[in-house]
Amino acid sequence: MSDPLAEVVTLLQPQASFSKQVSAAGTWRAHRTETGRPFYCVILEGSCCLEVLNQPSLILQKGDFVLIPDAWDFSMSSLPPSESIHFNTLPVMISEGVFRLGRQEGKAEVEVLLGHIHFASPDAALLVSLLPQLLLARGENRLSTLVQLIVDETRDKRPAREVILPRLLEVMLIEALRSSSAIATSAGLLRGLADERLAAAIRQIHKAPAKKWTVELLAKEAALSRSTFFERFRMATGVAPIEYLLAWRMALAKKMLQYKEGNVAEVAERVGYGSASAFSVAFTRYVGIPPAHYAQSINL
Repeated sequence: MSDPLAEVVTLLQPQASFSKQVSAAGTWRAHRTETGRPFYCVILEGSCCLEVLNQPSLILQKGDFVLIPDAWDFSMSSLPPSESIHFNTLPVMISEGVFRLGRQEGKAEVEVLLGHIHFASPDAALLVSLLPQLLLARGENRLSTLVQLIVDETRDKRPAREVILPRLLEVMLIEALRSSSAIATSAGLLRGLADERLAAAIRQIHKAPAKKWTVELLAKEAALSRSTFFERFRMATGVAPIEYLLAWRMALAKKMLQYKEGNVAEVAERVGYGSASAFSVAFTRYVGIPPAHYAQSINL
């Protein structure tokens, strides 16, 4: 059976950017303005406040795992959170990959493992848009273990590290996505898969992307009327059914072109286009350049 969640994570091509262990005590606040890099953290001890732009603030406690697939503006702070938006604490490096915030002396009140991920996929923006804006998983020991393994693997220069790290990141992402409390509240692929009727249609799209799907055929797979299916799909995933189908076809086409898994005509057939010319028109409209030019540019 097709597994859309696993396919999206695999296509994202997650790679480790950096990871570190942070402890803190007293009053502190770490504010970051990022450039869309995915951010993750797990609380090992204590509790703190997480504030993410356009999201309600969260009190994080021991065992909590957070993933922000598209991080731009966020902060973590001691409790109660500081009211000053200008307040920021510079971390003090204790050893390689280990930092301290706030009061330096005495026992740490909070311990956190955190890091950033780099999505190597040329279609990362599209795929990330299918994920919730913020994911929170509570009491998932498997996630804490995975983050610890990632931190250790990033820090140690052992053989086959470049093979192991992407696999660990993929497992962590899948575990976070299927454990997250964001499923019921945030539109995206997870919410669509949580709906048994919609999941049937989504799996068919992933199983047979080349099929000549229409809203009527997908509604039949979901055992819903056309109008009910269309609105339910749009509300759950944030996009219309055919828009999702097109996005998935283009993501697959980019991947095939990137890894030279066929010429333009072969790729066109595999993603549901009757001719190379029809595919080229659709690809150019969606991506901005013809598929042949895209294949050349991505492999330079």
